[in-house]
Amino acid sequence: QVQLVESGGGLVQPGGALRLSCKTSANIFNLYTMGWYRQVPGKQRELVATITTTRSTKYLDSVKGRFTISRDNAKNTVYLQMNSLKPEDTAVYYCNAHQSDDYWGQGTQVTVSS
Repeated sequence: QVQLVESGGGLVQPGGALRLSCKTSANIFNLYTMGWYRQVPGKQRELVATITTTRSTKYLDSVKGRFTISRDNAKNTVYLQMNSLKPEDTAVYYCNAHQSDDYWGQGTQVTVSS
């Protein structure tokens, strides 16, 4: 059974920072593109950032320059460093592993509020 275990969400003030982590097994991590998505109630889940096995990255336009996705092959972990957070970044963030199929984490809440 494939597991993606997320951590790092929480409450932060506007302008603050958080780092999300997602750990999975080596056989998934070494073969799959890893990514982060987010979803707010009543809206579709949207792609925030992805990183391929060759470390090519892609970002949602609204987070470019503020968020950075990275992967640590030794730890089978993908990170999302989120800086200069805004209230509109508030959402449940999901880790994703994508190849010919998709696996998802359980989600972690990020709330940006004063």
